Amino acid sequence: MTTRRDGSWRERGAVLSRLLAALLGGYAVSALLAAVLALHLPMERSEAVLVGTMLSFLVYALAVMWAFAARHALRAWTGLLVPALLLAAVLAAPGWTA
Repeated sequence: MTTRRDGSWRERGAVLSRLLAALLGGYAVSALLAAVLALHLPMERSEAVLVGTMLSFLVYALAVMWAFAARHALRAWTGLLVPALLLAAVLAAPGWTA
């Protein structure tokens, strides 16, 4: 009697890492983008919030696709954390000058 292996632990760990990158990193990027757009778009605040929120849904879907399209899990994390850090810096920048 032989047992069938459906993938190594390394492969399962890579998929789990990509899943976490897609969920957490994608959420971070999309939420930060919505906040940045809501604060910096040159229109009424309610319209800017609506535009930022609508675009964040698109960005979240693209982030999930990116996480699973990247060659390595580390590249998926890097490709989501770098934009998140840049957006966080843009969001925090007005507080640095005050």
